[in-house]
Amino acid sequence: MITIIGSGVVGLTCADMLIDAGCQVQVITASTGVDESACSWWAGGMLAPYCEMESAEPLIGELSGISMRYWQSFCKYNADCEYTDNGTVVISPNRDQNMLKHFAQKTQQWKKLGAKQLHDLEPILHQHQDALFYPTEAHIEPRRVLRVLWKKVCEHAKVVTSTTLSDAEIDELATSAEKQDSWLLDCRGYSASAKLSDIRGVRGEMIHLYNTELSLSRPVRLLHPRFPIYLVPRANQQFMLGATMIESASRERASVRSVMELLSAVYAVNPAFSQSEIVEIGVDVRPTFPDNLPKIIKQGRRLLINGMYRHGYLLAPACAKIACDLILQHNSPPALSALIYDEHSV
Repeated sequence: MITIIGSGVVGLTCADMLIDAGCQVQVITASTGVDESACSWWAGGMLAPYCEMESAEPLIGELSGISMRYWQSFCKYNADCEYTDNGTVVISPNRDQNMLKHFAQKTQQWKKLGAKQLHDLEPILHQHQDALFYPTEAHIEPRRVLRVLWKKVCEHAKVVTSTTLSDAEIDELATSAEKQDSWLLDCRGYSASAKLSDIRGVRGEMIHLYNTELSLSRPVRLLHPRFPIYLVPRANQQFMLGATMIESASRERASVRSVMELLSAVYAVNPAFSQSEIVEIGVDVRPTFPDNLPKIIKQGRRLLINGMYRHGYLLAPACAKIACDLILQHNSPPALSALIYDEHSV
């Protein structure tokens, strides 16, 4: 029996792959299911490896390809999910086109759009004169994906909910896994910070909007001097607007400054968004290592899979595959195996 602690996107993708491999799986989670207690609940769900090149390490690109293939296949065989590969549009404030030029220099696989091309692609961006279009990028709706994963796990694995384990109890499970020649996967995100001395929290705040007059076919990124702002279409005429990047492990309520900056940004995308209704405001803490790359830390038969930063859905399936390859004694490519750290090397 392989035990997984945590029911966010990392824990559930690990469980999904191990179930498909014919393993017996047990999932232990502090929540009652997939809900707002998980960082994964508040994610944008953007699968945008080329846009992320602007600030991410090159390895993110290789991991992204694995994850995007996973999500595409997963959504193909699960009717309640949708993999939307309409690409990504990147715009900048009209007064600062240099930001767009700088972004283009640091990324790849984009097409420059003039005003007419942009307006034909996304009519609500009619106030903007230029844009970059990344046609091979995609997005998914995180909450729908999480619910489908959760349903599958509940049907094919032993699930223990509403159970918060102490470090001593987790150590006991790890000892038991050693004795039984099995594995323990710790996928608790920032909740595992006591075990990971170099992990830090990066706080993100987001807003869900409802507007019946406006529509988007793909995510739009508005370049911002302090943090990347994105607007992602959701079902039922909603939009996800995010997200701040604050060095903090606090999951308390969103600050006035953050909400004002996000709403000012969406107003810059199109002033008609000022008529939107605010459905909810959310806060999460992204677990992040100093180099902003994930790690799979091996402590005997215990794997700590953590540090997705703000790339949860873009990295989780790839990290899950690497972990599963290790458990099933399959070989991962050397570049990906580099994410596996022995406990004595961290």
